[in-house]
Amino acid sequence: MTNDSNNKAAQAAQAANPTILVLGATGKTGRRVVARLRDQGRSVRAASRSGETRFDWTERATWAPVLEGVGALYLVGPPDPEPVADFVSQAAAAGVRRFVVLSGRGVEVYGDSFEPSMAEAERVVRELNVDWTVIRPNNFTQNFDEDIFHAPLVAGRLALPVGDVPEPFIDVDDIADVAAALLTEDGHTGRVYELSGPRALTFADAVAELAAASGRPMSFEDITPDAYVAELTAADVPADAARALANVLSWLSEGHNATPTTGVRDVLGREPRDFTVYAKAAAVAGAWG
Repeated sequence: MTNDSNNKAAQAAQAANPTILVLGATGKTGRRVVARLRDQGRSVRAASRSGETRFDWTERATWAPVLEGVGALYLVGPPDPEPVADFVSQAAAAGVRRFVVLSGRGVEVYGDSFEPSMAEAERVVRELNVDWTVIRPNNFTQNFDEDIFHAPLVAGRLALPVGDVPEPFIDVDDIADVAAALLTEDGHTGRVYELSGPRALTFADAVAELAAASGRPMSFEDITPDAYVAELTAADVPADAARALANVLSWLSEGHNATPTTGVRDVLGREPRDFTVYAKAAAVAGAWG
């Protein structure tokens, strides 16, 4: 084949399987999205500050290299919303035509108050002439074994300012399945999918299920936001971060996100994973051992 023929063949192959950029590729959702796309044989660029492809929101020299040749983007925003608009504009100018934005359920209500980066990412992609889709998940089930709820559960007591309002926790594996589908399938442009688990249960009920699955003593205590902030700061969590977490949990206690949604089924054609299934699998894997 001539060089021209080789180039055309390469361009056709790239068009058929465009590189997908996954930001936050070492995070809870990002690493799972990368794994699913690679299992499908997709060309994936996994980007983060400490991952295989270096990307840092605060170092703009890292932006252009990760965007080169990219056709679709899984957008996980930074803590600070300031660089989001510039990055998204640069991505669109570089040829990215499909954006899947990780947001949060209720962001249209609390917006800049709790998650300004998510609100900004939604706003920016809506204003561009691109193929965009937004996913807004509920509280992650994996927060109980991979994040801030884990250490208190191992110690035997989870205390939060959430009352007895139920929460339809969403399994991160379901979020990753949805994101992978949206990045590779047509028919979702301009859609916002709210993602939840199949049923709502209170934090007290969730902790009881985790205790039963793990065979470990675990209890839940509802406390005031101020008491929660005091406990976090005593554990060396910065005061601003502690207050932000307390505000989010207090907002959840008002029941804004308590009703399960159909988002997972709408995208995947199946029901989301039940909390009990998650609890048993995580316990077998030694999550709280």
